[in-house]
Amino acid sequence: MTKNEILSQARKEKRTQLTEIESKELLKEAGIPVVEAKLARTKKEAVALSKGLGFPVVLKVVSPDVIHKSDSGGVKLGLNNMAQVGKAYREIRLAVKQHYPKAKIKGISVQEMARPGVEVIIGMTKDAQFGPVLMFGLGGILVEVLKDISFRIVPLTKRDAREMIKEIKGYPLLEGYRGQEPADIPLLEDLMVKVSDFVDKNPEIKELDLNPLFAYKDGAVAVDARVILEDSS
Repeated sequence: MTKNEILSQARKEKRTQLTEIESKELLKEAGIPVVEAKLARTKKEAVALSKGLGFPVVLKVVSPDVIHKSDSGGVKLGLNNMAQVGKAYREIRLAVKQHYPKAKIKGISVQEMARPGVEVIIGMTKDAQFGPVLMFGLGGILVEVLKDISFRIVPLTKRDAREMIKEIKGYPLLEGYRGQEPADIPLLEDLMVKVSDFVDKNPEIKELDLNPLFAYKDGAVAVDARVILEDSS
């Protein structure tokens, strides 16, 4: 689906939160590398998609009503065969219905298991006074535990992005701490500017998160993504 089709569908359904699949499609159109997610509406589809992608795979619930997928049992990682995929599909649907009885489940996404990298977050929120503000920091659960993040007002320059990256206390991890693989920092700068441009050109976006984004020495990819729109009602 194109950006206009995704936004039109969300307005038609009177919802502001896009699904992970919709969010990733928007970001991919903006030039942000993402782990593509394919929608399975049945267990049979999930098994077929995982077989086509190649193992290991990840399954995630797709629902505009479920914000924290992991906390509700809506994510299964490192599935290595068709039997595990079938079992995970059933478990996800049951777990999510227990946590969110009224949630509308559109299906289950199937995606490749990305290789590990340094987990970072690129996000955006709107400040009442300054407008869109971009955030960068260590990603995954670390963003909640350490809150090691930096901010700049949109639009960003490459210099702004470079300063934001260097400001976080976890910067040595990106340089290759104790022999670990370093991140491609110039690429991260480029991605932050792309996200900034995307937000600047699309004022209907209220919030955005790429978390985690796996940073490698030879690239980067967003494993999960979330986009929330302004309420147009």
